[in-house]
Formats: sequence, C-alpha cells, structure tokens
Amino acid sequence: MVSSDRLFNRERTLHEILGAGLVADLILWRQKNITVGILLVTLAAWIVFEKSGYTLLSLVSNVLLLLIVILFLWAKSAAILNRPAPPLPHLHLSEEMVNEVATFIRIRVNDVFSVSQDIALGKNSRLFLKVASCLWLISFVGGLTDFLTLAYTSLFIVLTVPALYERYEDKIDRHVLKCYRKLCQLYVKINEEYVSRVQHYILEKQKVS
Repeated sequence: MVSSDRLFNRERTLHEILGAGLVADLILWRQKNITVGILLVTLAAWIVFEKSGYTLLSLVSNVLLLLIVILFLWAKSAAILNRPAPPLPHLHLSEEMVNEVATFIRIRVNDVFSVSQDIALGKNSRLFLKVASCLWLISFVGGLTDFLTLAYTSLFIVLTVPALYERYEDKIDRHVLKCYRKLCQLYVKINEEYVSRVQHYILEKQKVS
C-alpha cells in the first residue's frame, strides 16, 4: 500500500512510529510470551485489588513484610546451620544515575511550569483548549470508573489495538479513508447548500441596511 493510501499519508510502519525498540515489540506482540505475561500479571493484580479489598499500600506493605521475614529467618538459620546466606544483590544508586534522573525531572517540571504560565496569562488559546479538553475528559472518565480499572483497561487497549491494527492495516486504512472522503463530500455539499445560502443572506441584509 502506497503512503497516499495510508492514514495521515505516513511513510513509516507502525513499528517504526512506536520507536522500533522493545516497547514496540511488546505492543505489537513481537515478543508474545512477555506481552501475554504482562496482561496476565496486571489482570491478576486487578483481581486482587478489586475482589480482596486490598489497597496498593496495604498489599505492598504485606509483601515487603513477608519478604523481610523470610530473608531474616533464612539468614538466621543459615548462620546456625553453617549454610550460605541468602544471595542478595548489592543495591546502590550511583551519583551519576541520581543526577540524570534529577535533571530529567527538572526539565519536565520546568516544561509544565512554562506551559501553565502561558495558559494562565492567556498567551496560547489553542493550548488552553487542548489542556482543558484533556482535563475534562479525564474528569469524565474518572467519574465512570476507578483508577485501577482505568489503568488496566488502558494497558489492555495499548497491548491489543495497535497489534490488531497492524494485522489488518490495509483493510482498516481503506475503510477509514473511504469514510473520510465521504465525510468531506458531505461537508462540501452542506457548505454549498446551506452555509453559502446563510452567508449570502447575511450579505444581502447588510447591503439593505
């Protein structure tokens, strides 16, 4: 399919648009075992939170408590029985890593501050409308469901819709472009039959007055 027959006249493949890396491979099911594992783990987590009454804080606390107790008893019994201690990796954050993370966060926060200032001072009306629309959409969706369900649903959509689109790309593009052309024709027809008449009527009224 040539680029003119694709949505947005794009020339790159969907895999290239998504970065052509590990994330793209996961989203497009190039590594099926990992993608299926992510879906199953997140589904299990969603079920645990929804059905058991656990909150994220209580679940994390209980898991950490269980882990610490196991490691503590393992280490004590190993010392008594002259066995090797539990194999723990050396956890250490380098100064370079911390500086990189801090720099990344600082740049992103400054970008948010800059955008917020432009919106607050009325410098960018289009950006204001985009941000306001996004916030309203988030508020509307948040009123329909809880955060965990929304997060799992979003992850499910991200890991299924692009893969289905890539599989049936030609058919989807053909039908969407066909509908788009029909909408354009309908717009032209409505503009010629109604909008033009209204504009002509307004001009005639202005001439008379």
